[in-house]
Amino acid sequence: MTTIAKTMQGIVLTGHGGPEMLQYRNDIPVPTPSANQVLIRVSAAAVNNTDINTRTGWYAKSDSANSDSGWSGTGIDFPRIQGADVCGHIVAVGDNVGSARIGERVIIEPCLTQAHEQPLNSPWYYGSECDGGFAQYTVVAAKHAYPVNSSLSDLELATFPCSYSTAENMLSRASVTSADRVLISGASGGVGSAAIQLAKARGAYVIAITSPAKNQQLLALGADKVISRDDDLVTTLGENSIDVVLDLVAGKQWPQFLQILKPTSRYAVSGAIGGAFVELDVRTLYLKDLSFFGCTVLGPKVFQNLVSYIEQGKIKPLLAQVFALKEIKSAQALFSKKAHVGKIVLKVCE
Repeated sequence: MTTIAKTMQGIVLTGHGGPEMLQYRNDIPVPTPSANQVLIRVSAAAVNNTDINTRTGWYAKSDSANSDSGWSGTGIDFPRIQGADVCGHIVAVGDNVGSARIGERVIIEPCLTQAHEQPLNSPWYYGSECDGGFAQYTVVAAKHAYPVNSSLSDLELATFPCSYSTAENMLSRASVTSADRVLISGASGGVGSAAIQLAKARGAYVIAITSPAKNQQLLALGADKVISRDDDLVTTLGENSIDVVLDLVAGKQWPQFLQILKPTSRYAVSGAIGGAFVELDVRTLYLKDLSFFGCTVLGPKVFQNLVSYIEQGKIKPLLAQVFALKEIKSAQALFSKKAHVGKIVLKVCE
């Protein structure tokens, strides 16, 4: 039987700002699972864009300091334990959850539809609207803790939840099939590299946009063609040549996506690391009968599909580098340089 301590080590976000707002503590109370929840001893938790965006207040659209700075458009309650990419083991359960679940190795679905024993009217993001996995223990609704039967390590499994579920959701929303030519921006990042694998699993022809230094790595992942982020897309690919754009960048290059999309084709977006504001010629949107999909809330089968892909070995983890939990500032600094392919993971518990 696992002995559960009263306090734990973890990283606490004390407010919006730079890395100095991340505070390592060893006196955080271990949470107790309420009805319909499980307590998870966290083995590993990966770093992602949402952690940094939440810390800096990037999601805020108003001038008020914290009124809408969370992922769901509401304010953040500080202090907050972040961390949405979690792999760990269930060590205790609340009422209405069978004790047979104790001992399961699980990954957490980061888009939450249930919390505090109740369904949510608007989904939460794990580690934003509630505490997440940058600590030794975490609680979550049992329905969001998915057991995984795999030979992969805990560190490798922590690379999957956010990036791969986001990518699978984009592919699902855009109805990608084997008949499609798919263009992926930001293809070397966590979501982009996941999208390459998942699109290839569907049989699509995949074109990846990245820096030239990462070409071979993305070709090895399965991309059929790699082009530079500095290329003119219309010149390189031709007008009306792409069935689906999976966009994680936005920014200045964005108008070219509409030019290269075929009539009646699809555009799906789940990121804006190149800049949130773009120039849209609405005439192109309606004259080409384009369909746009903003992809945030996971569809009901997306995460289970992801777990099935993992268990069947259809996708592989991309573990770029491992840091100790205490080294989160260094991990986020490396992440922000965007020189890696895949995921940077924090080792939380042995």
